Amino acid sequence: MGHIELRELDDDDLDAVFEMMRDPAAVELAAFTADDPDDRGAFDRWTARIRSDDDVLYRVVTEDGAFAGAVGSFTVDGDREVTYWIARHAWGRGVATQALRLLVSREPVRPLFARVAVHNAASRAVLTRCGFTEVSRTTSFAPGVGRDVEEAVYTLLPVLDGN
Repeated sequence: MGHIELRELDDDDLDAVFEMMRDPAAVELAAFTADDPDDRGAFDRWTARIRSDDDVLYRVVTEDGAFAGAVGSFTVDGDREVTYWIARHAWGRGVATQALRLLVSREPVRPLFARVAVHNAASRAVLTRCGFTEVSRTTSFAPGVGRDVEEAVYTLLPVLDGN
C-alpha cells in the first residue's frame, strides 16, 4: 500500500468514480447500490445532490496521488453513517482500512454507523479493523444484485474516558 490521502471530489474525478461504481464485481459485493449502475444520468444527478448537501462529507481516496476510491459520511434518520468504495485495482492492500480510518478521524459524530452486505467479508473486516462492531442484521432487497440480501449494521461508539 502506498501513501493514502483524502481530498475533495472535483469534476475530473467523476468518470473514475462512475466507472468504479459500475464495476460488476464491486456491485455484486456492495449489493445495495444504484438501481442501474450503468445509468450515467442518474449518477450525475446523485453526484450533484451529494456535492450540494452540506450534511454530506464525500472525499476521493488517493494512493500515491492516484485515484483509488471514495469515502463519505452522511445522516440517515438521525444516524451518522459512513460509506466507502474502493476501486478494484486497490483491493486487498489495506487502502480501504486506511481511508476509513482517515475519514473517521475527521468525522466528530459518534456513534457512527455502517451497513454492509454480509457476503462482503472483506468490507466487514475493514469495519472491524477500524473499531466498528456488528449490532444487527436485516434482509432487504438489494438493487445491485436484484434479490434480497442480508445486511449487517455496524457501529463505532465514542471512546469513554476512564475518569
